[in-house]
Amino acid sequence: MKINKRPLLTYMIVVIIVMVGLGILLAQLTRSYFIDVFEERISVQSEYVASYLKEFSEDGQLTANSLNDFSKQLNTGILLVSNQGEVIIDTVETLPTIQKDEKETIIANIQLNQFPMNAGRLGETVFYYPLQMNLEGITGTLVVFSPVQSLLDITKNIWLLIGFTLLLGIIAIFLVVFNVFSKYIRPIRAASKAATELAEGNYNARTYEGHFGEAGQLSRSINVLARNLQDMMSTKGMQETQLEAVINNMGNGLILIDEKGYILIVNKAFLESFGGIKKEYIGYLYHDAIPYPAIHETVQTIYMFEETISEKFALPVHIDRRHFEVTGAPIFSSNNKWKGIVLVFHDITEMKKLEQMRKDFVANVSHELKTPITSIRGFSETLLDGAMKDEAMMEQFMRIILKESGRLQSLIEDLLELSRVERDDFKLLVEEIELQNLLGELFPIIEHQAAQKSIRLDMSIDEKATIQGDVSRLKQVFLNLLTNAVNYTGEAGLVQVSLQNHGESVSISIKDNGVGIPEEEISRIFERFYRVDKARSRNSGGTGLGLAIVKHIVEAHQGSIKVESEVNEGTTFEIILPKKFTNH
Repeated sequence: MKINKRPLLTYMIVVIIVMVGLGILLAQLTRSYFIDVFEERISVQSEYVASYLKEFSEDGQLTANSLNDFSKQLNTGILLVSNQGEVIIDTVETLPTIQKDEKETIIANIQLNQFPMNAGRLGETVFYYPLQMNLEGITGTLVVFSPVQSLLDITKNIWLLIGFTLLLGIIAIFLVVFNVFSKYIRPIRAASKAATELAEGNYNARTYEGHFGEAGQLSRSINVLARNLQDMMSTKGMQETQLEAVINNMGNGLILIDEKGYILIVNKAFLESFGGIKKEYIGYLYHDAIPYPAIHETVQTIYMFEETISEKFALPVHIDRRHFEVTGAPIFSSNNKWKGIVLVFHDITEMKKLEQMRKDFVANVSHELKTPITSIRGFSETLLDGAMKDEAMMEQFMRIILKESGRLQSLIEDLLELSRVERDDFKLLVEEIELQNLLGELFPIIEHQAAQKSIRLDMSIDEKATIQGDVSRLKQVFLNLLTNAVNYTGEAGLVQVSLQNHGESVSISIKDNGVGIPEEEISRIFERFYRVDKARSRNSGGTGLGLAIVKHIVEAHQGSIKVESEVNEGTTFEIILPKKFTNH
């Protein structure tokens, strides 16, 4: 508000200075005029007094009393000093405004011939006029004194008039300037302020539109401009937000490179695939920010031929090796001007894994089926060729055929089971389960198998835990893990089962001191048909599908499975299950 008043105050000060100057000039001119009038009047009055003195002195009527009366009537003082310095007439005492010392000074100056022979003043209110005259043969200087008190009144009235006029002028000027300021200067300043805020990016800025004339039109134009800019920025912001949302959630990595090779845009999927943050890519040359020569060659090919290309790469990302299908295309403006290129990274790692898994599955199934079928066919042909006549040999071959057919049946059942648990519509029969009782029911089944190898089972589970799950499926999980523990534990070994509560979850550990699993093999033991020791696994009757089935069942229960193992030291499988099963 202080800033807005400054021009008004400036204008007012200028006007006051001008009017005060004019008042002083007018007062001086008026005062000079009245002084000239009074000096002219005193000169005339002096001539009259001189004539009066001459006339009455000739008649012999000039006495001291008549002179005093005459002075009082004219309100003047008469002083006549001869050339010899003698005071002939003195009626100055009739004027109380003249001081004695002032009169004596005048007399002294006349006696010394130093008194100026022109009109003058004593102080501010007494005018005098000197005149040479001859009275009754005496030559001297006549000085007539006339007090003019009205000069002070005139001066005072002039200043009062000037002050009153100045006050009226200030009020009038204030009203005019304030009106001009309100109607023109303030709207222009408000419009300027709004324009400045618009230039700084504040598109909510508005100015008052209640003005008229050009100022009102300017205010309305500024507000229309502000609304249009706000709408444009709102639309632009919405479009940018939508574009950013589409780019960041498109699922595939995207990178935009300008015509000079600098990276302009990277999306969330690209950062998730290759790591880092946007600051490590935006504004950098692509060959400095992306450490893959294969991608560099792709970018260079697009720059060179200006056409869309698609290539597949296997790139080392951190500790993994990931497969990408990269599609790159040049970008041109509406006038066909080169603007840069865009690269889209399709992560096909899972697809490659599924493809490799399908190949491995077909190969493993073929291999697993080939062995029992070949055995059954070979022994059957041997029997048909005459071996059946030897009862001992026939019995031996028939037992082998029975064993291989059982193995074939077990393999087919595991394949069917794995197919069932991997289906999207696989459902669990969820109920309340007391884990202590469930594990206790499995103890007799495993105990007989363990006794054949003198393996000690430690299943002293005192802690109780109740969870929600499918009883038959969880029995299948624990039975598979316990069977593996017994099968891969040597003579007189130890298998331990423990249970722990963890608030919202429960963990079951199955530990053995068997052959163990090499560290590099642990990540693959849940793959189908994968065996650490293929000869030993096949001799133990395993199909290589058990742990794959276990993993799917545990994950279906919203749990997880962990493995810790050392070669020749043993293996520990830990299953973590939530106590509450949540339907998704």
